[in-house]
Amino acid sequence: GLIEVTLSLLPLVKRARGRVVNVASVVGRLSIFGGGYCPSKFGVEAFSDSLRREMRHFGVKVSIIEPGGFRTGVTDPKAAAKELQRLWAQLPAETRASYGHRYLEIYAHRSVLLHRLSSPRLSRVTSCMQHALLSRSPRSRYAAGWDALLFLLPLSYCPAWLCDAFVAFVMPKPDCGTPPRP
Repeated sequence: GLIEVTLSLLPLVKRARGRVVNVASVVGRLSIFGGGYCPSKFGVEAFSDSLRREMRHFGVKVSIIEPGGFRTGVTDPKAAAKELQRLWAQLPAETRASYGHRYLEIYAHRSVLLHRLSSPRLSRVTSCMQHALLSRSPRSRYAAGWDALLFLLPLSYCPAWLCDAFVAFVMPKPDCGTPPRP
């Protein structure tokens, strides 16, 4: 959707020598969990980077906002637990057995911790947007939130083994079990 809307409006933006400001996430640089969220943010990052390089010749500025953890519907632990339960119930029995039921419990518990560590001040994100839209010299990237600025963004520049060790530390570990044969 983001790409389609941007490309459909691009002729007007080029004519006005305007700006494109896309919101990705710091997990578009450092994938911490599975599912479609991190890959979609990687896609926003890649699309915005290539668009910025191409549009520079037309006087169009392209910026990416990379928020860390903020208290939104995405980080609400009750909603996350409910969605996790729904998705867990849809998994094949073999997959559930290989991860173990404890995996789901730990994952839900960690989402509560993530919510507590997330910032309630969404103004940090909107301030970045405001700067990207109104500044004479907008930046290519804006990291929003203490976790993005001080931890996740610097970690994304570290060797893969270090990033993997961090993710292994914070994420639950599957049981690696297999279901009994019928």
